[in-house]
Amino acid sequence: MAESLVPAAGTVRASRGRDVLDMALVIPLQGPAGIFGPSCESCAELAMQEINADGGVLGRELNLVPVDGGRSPAEVAIEVDALVSAGAVQAVTGWHISAVREAVAPRIRGRVPYAYTALYEGGEQRPGVFLTGETPDLQLAPTLDWFASTAGVRRWTIVGDDYVWPRRSAATAARHLRRIGGTVCDEMFVPLGTSDFSGVLRRVEASGCEAVLMLLIGDDAVAFNRAFAASGLDRDILRFSSLIEENVLLASGSQSTRGLMTSAGYFEDLATSSGLEFAATYFREFGDDAPVLNSLGESCYEGVRLLTELMRRAGSMDVPAMMSVADGLAYESPRGTVELRDRHLHQQVFLAVADGLTWDVVQQL
Repeated sequence: MAESLVPAAGTVRASRGRDVLDMALVIPLQGPAGIFGPSCESCAELAMQEINADGGVLGRELNLVPVDGGRSPAEVAIEVDALVSAGAVQAVTGWHISAVREAVAPRIRGRVPYAYTALYEGGEQRPGVFLTGETPDLQLAPTLDWFASTAGVRRWTIVGDDYVWPRRSAATAARHLRRIGGTVCDEMFVPLGTSDFSGVLRRVEASGCEAVLMLLIGDDAVAFNRAFAASGLDRDILRFSSLIEENVLLASGSQSTRGLMTSAGYFEDLATSSGLEFAATYFREFGDDAPVLNSLGESCYEGVRLLTELMRRAGSMDVPAMMSVADGLAYESPRGTVELRDRHLHQQVFLAVADGLTWDVVQQL
């Protein structure tokens, strides 16, 4: 793989000159979500290389400034604020959990554009924030409809980490299930970094559910999958997670992925021309030992691309100018044709089932 973008934690790199556009890349390098960091970094770097090969952004060379988004939200927000205030970055992007976004966005205050790339709970409307990730209306609700109509599954137990995305997503799921005649049998939230799910699994078994909605991050999802399969619950109860990808599959092990499903806007194994071309370029650049290619990593490619497309369309890095031209912006990406609507990236979403350590895409939602 190419040389890492990541310096020592907390390092602030000033802009090298007026011909450089510095963009903060906020990705997790530690904690439960740290498992996603290398994929996010590599995909963002690929976008940077392609953009610079195409003349850069508004006549400037694009440079990514890494920020460790795996620390506490307050720590991340302080560093991003310092970078923006010092003029060391002119834009912010990256995959990080919603708790970090909730801390970072108010500190930025629309001074620079901010492309948040994670799938999230919806509702973000702060000035200057653009969102590339899947939202419940495109991802979660159609999945619950599919389970009800195709698999006859209407009784769910929800297990999530205890912060904003799982809690708000759980509330959205509960409302939708009521509309389609479904039931939330039980609901549990655990601290980030939980590794012992024995008590949770006893409640899952006692709940009488047909499926578990997993709203767990990274290493927590791995621990849950392993314990779930070891307890034998995978024989009778399905699992769906809207935030699970190839890294988690590999870490969980093939013996722990029976009956596990997900939905996303991108899969490495999705046989579309744009997706296959992206994967070929990725592995040609970083080699066969590159970090695993997945939807979360690709979202960071998407964030860098989106901000670049907006700046080019606006002819400026000014946030009001970018916001004024955002609606209706469309371009081709590894996710196919995508379009900004109300500063959210409208995209196709696909349902997939785990087949050992890979995803078998079932259908478009």
